[in-house]
Amino acid sequence: MNIFVGNLNYNLTEDDIRDIFEEYGELNSVKVISDKFTGRSKGFGFVEMANDDEAKKAIEELNGAEVEGRNMVVNESIEKKRDSRGGGGGSRGGNRGGGGFNRRENNFRSNY
Repeated sequence: MNIFVGNLNYNLTEDDIRDIFEEYGELNSVKVISDKFTGRSKGFGFVEMANDDEAKKAIEELNGAEVEGRNMVVNESIEKKRDSRGGGGGSRGGNRGGGGFNRRENNFRSNY
């Protein structure tokens, strides 16, 4: 099960998160998300646990737990499905825009 872990102290590392979650069971992976320019933590990450029952117990016990002065937000991570509707980029030549929002009709329209 994939678990979202948020409201993390910016100084926590993947090893710190691993130490916290290993008490509940086997981990497949731990990832703290960091800013690509500064390398600084964005204050959230993901933990993947091998066993769903252990993951649910970790979520139940760790959600709201204080770690390094902050109360963690811990819940099951639901993968976002990509939505094929709506605006978006343009053509490669850059001479056409993507879709836009038409206030009058309250729906998306294409500029093509």
